[in-house]
Formats: sequence, structure tokens, C-alpha cells
Amino acid sequence: MKKIILLLMLCFLGRGLAQETGENSFGAWYMYFGTNKISKAFSIHSEAQFRFYESTGNFNQLLLRTGLNYHIDPNSIVTFGYGYIDTDPTFEDSPAGVISAPGDKLVEHRIFEQLILKNKVGEFLFEHRYRLEQRFLNNKDLSQTDTQHRARYRLQVTLPLTDTFFINVYDEVFLNLQDDIFGQNRLYAALGVHLTHNSSIQLGYLKNHFNSVNFDRLQIGVFFNPDLRRTKAKQ
Repeated sequence: MKKIILLLMLCFLGRGLAQETGENSFGAWYMYFGTNKISKAFSIHSEAQFRFYESTGNFNQLLLRTGLNYHIDPNSIVTFGYGYIDTDPTFEDSPAGVISAPGDKLVEHRIFEQLILKNKVGEFLFEHRYRLEQRFLNNKDLSQTDTQHRARYRLQVTLPLTDTFFINVYDEVFLNLQDDIFGQNRLYAALGVHLTHNSSIQLGYLKNHFNSVNFDRLQIGVFFNPDLRRTKAKQ
């Protein structure tokens, strides 16, 4: 009987710890991506992501990213960019009237270098994305700071269904260049809709796997790629 009670206690403790991380909740990422053409060879990347532990609330992370793209050719792009990331790492909300300590919040300034290569096999569109990141992290009261380096590789495949609808899937692995090499893996699948010739929307599901935890995320992404040269010419 004592062994049974101990086992039940461990089970409930395990469930409690998992819940504290938000692992048992279905969260959501709401995202915007833009590639804004400014010349034949250059464009500006713009991006904003709002990430939540739960589908409609419980803030997790704000990510803002921009960069300068150089188009070597239609299938090869190099990018140098910057990202700002504001993270609340705690799933549980603070009790009413209690303000979380500044040290609980994380702020990251990130520099990244990126290469994208594209190719087509039959109807399948392949995209290989290679990215290096230099991450400068601190909590909001600046009591702790850290610098980390990371490499990422994403293989993305897009399959057109019609002129309007398409399927998009990818797998991305994150590799730390210090400490434990494995950082995380993201597996994603979505149904996409072309709204106009330069805009689309995707509704998808993401499985975000870490060493000790897995997160399930709904993703809604809006993509808008205006040619700013045409806008300027019209003015």
C-alpha cells in the first residue's frame, strides 16, 4: 500500500511539473513575414511573432526580426539581420495583484547570418535554410547576462494543390555551439492559401521538441511580399 501511495504521489507530481511548463496546453503563434523588394538584388526582411502558452492568452514571447537580403539569383539568397526577443519563461500566471520580478523576464538581442537555397523536383518546391545566430541574453534587471551561439538548418517542402491552395511542411533542427549540442527540433505542417500574387496565409500545427519537454502549437502566419520599387514608381 505504501508503494502504491508513493507511486500515485510521483504521478501527480510529474503531472504538476509538466503543467507548470505549459506542456499540456495547446498554445499558439501568430506571425507576420514580409520580403520587401527595394532593388533588383536587395530586399528587406520584416517579421513579427506573438507566441502564447495557450491559444488565446498567457504570453510567452514577442519576436521582432529584420534583415537585409541579397538575391544572388532567384534560387539563392543571403541575409544579415537582427532580432529582438522578449520572453516570459513562466507558464503559470502570477497571483492577482502580484507583479513578477524583473529578473523573471528575458530579453535577447540576436544577430544572424543566413543562406537560403531553393530547388524544384517535379511539383515539389524545396527550400534549404542555413542560419548562424549570435545571441546576447539578459534578464530585464540586467542581473544576469549570457552570450550563446547557435546553428540552425531547416528543410521546407511546398506542394501546390491548385493555383490557390498549397501544403507547406518543414523540419528544423537547432544546434548549440556550446554545452549540449542539441537545442530543439521543430516539425511543422500547414495548409496555405494564396490571397493575391504577393500575399498568402497559412494555418498549421507545430511540434516543438526540446530535450525534456514537447510543445504543441497552432500557427497562423500571414505573408506579404510587396515590391516597393513599384510603389515608389507610382508615387
